[in-house]
Amino acid sequence: MFGVVASVESDFGGVRPIQAASVVSLAYDRIRALILSGDVAPGTRLGQVDLAERLGVSRTPVREALRRLTGEGLVDFEDQRGFRVAALALDDVVRRLEVRLLLEPGAARMAAERATDEDIAALEEWIARERKARSALDIHDASRDFHVRVAAATQNPEMVATLEGLWLVEVGRRLLSRRQAAPRWQDADVTEHEAILAAIRDGDGDRAAALMEEHIRDALRHWQPELARTRGAS
Repeated sequence: MFGVVASVESDFGGVRPIQAASVVSLAYDRIRALILSGDVAPGTRLGQVDLAERLGVSRTPVREALRRLTGEGLVDFEDQRGFRVAALALDDVVRRLEVRLLLEPGAARMAAERATDEDIAALEEWIARERKARSALDIHDASRDFHVRVAAATQNPEMVATLEGLWLVEVGRRLLSRRQAAPRWQDADVTEHEAILAAIRDGDGDRAAALMEEHIRDALRHWQPELARTRGAS
C-alpha cells in the first residue's frame, strides 16, 4: 500500500497546489480586461455570484479582485448596491497625472543612474516607433511604452507596476485620440522623449528628472482647461 502511495506522489511530484493569490490574480486580470475593453459599460453592476460562475471560481477570489480594482479606481463600491464599473471621468485622469508627476521624474533620475545598454536600445526603439506611427492607437501605445520602459530602466519592478496601474491603456487611447488633434502634438511628444532619453543616456539624473517633470506638466496643462469647463457645466 505504501508503495502505491509513493508511486502516486512520484508521478505528480512536479504539481504544485494552486495558491489562493494566483486565483485572485487571474480573476483580477480577467475582470480588469473586461472593463478596459469596454465589454462592460460604466455603471454596470458587477455581481460576485455571476462573475464567479463565468470565471469558474469561488466568490472569494472575485471579491478580492473587485476590492483591488476598487483601489485602482476602475470599480466603485457602495453599501446596498455592491460593486459597479466606475466611470473614469477626466478628473480621474488628471488625478492620475498628478501622481505621475510625483513618480516619473524620480524614475527618470533613477533610470539615468541604472539604465543598461539594453534599456537605452529599447527606449530608442519606442521613440522610433512613435515617430513612424500614423494611427492614434499606435502613437499612444508607443508613447506609453516609452514611459513604462523608463520605469523598467530603474531595475525596480514595483516602479513599473505602479506606473502601469496609473496609465490605463484603453482610457489613454481614447484621450490621446482627442489630444492628437492639437497641431504637431506627435512631433512635440517625440522631441521631448528624445531629450529625456539623451539625459538618461548621459547619466544626467537631474536633467532627466527636470525634463520628465516638464513633460508631464505639459499634459496636465493641456487637460486642466477642459476639466475646468466640465466642472463649470456640472
